[in-house]
Amino acid sequence: MKKKILWVTGASTGIGREIAKLFSKNDFIVVATARRKSRLVSLVQEIKFAGNEASAFVCDVSSERSVFNTFKRIKERYGQIDVLVNNAGVTSFKSFADSKIYDFDYMMDINLRGSFLCIKSVLPQMLKKRKGHIINILSVAVHSKLENSSLYAASKAGLLAMSDGLRLEVRGYNIKVTNIMPGAVDTPMWDSRTRQKKRNRMMTPEDIASVVFDVVNKPNKLQIEEVVLRPQKGDL
Repeated sequence: MKKKILWVTGASTGIGREIAKLFSKNDFIVVATARRKSRLVSLVQEIKFAGNEASAFVCDVSSERSVFNTFKRIKERYGQIDVLVNNAGVTSFKSFADSKIYDFDYMMDINLRGSFLCIKSVLPQMLKKRKGHIINILSVAVHSKLENSSLYAASKAGLLAMSDGLRLEVRGYNIKVTNIMPGAVDTPMWDSRTRQKKRNRMMTPEDIASVVFDVVNKPNKLQIEEVVLRPQKGDL
């Protein structure tokens, strides 16, 4: 049986890296992309050392040229993409008053525009083949009222609305769209002091990766549209 191809963005650290590792152990060929080449190289080396196939490409998801060139290279090497995981994301824990225009543009470019561009790149071939799965890593911030996260919440809420509309348009083509909404996860998105202090309450990247894997491997006739994940003791 031909192995499926998974493209995961923001794969150099955290959730994206664990998704890449888990899927590679379970008969997927993984394509890992991020902006930091050195960490991508170490990830692919780790996967290949375990006897599995993977590729890495430096990709800035906010750049149309970078995304579509990356998609072209993946397609040339593997022929198709079966699963896209939009994981690349950034945040800034600032009040609205303290946030700069740069903060707004940066988060919208990565969190919303980046996912839009990646979906646009893979969607034509998924429509043509009448199959595929798009996973978006969002945040509980789209539903919860969190201080000092208004711009981040706006970028993720925009992606949620876009994805929900997309799902209606593509379900007739056997294409699934799933939104994963984690609460606090122990990743570099948090500052080191907060991670050290709150780590025992946070979920791990491995926790989120396992849920993504379960979602992708459900029967074809079943679509999980939305998953909300929180630490057992609630939001931080």
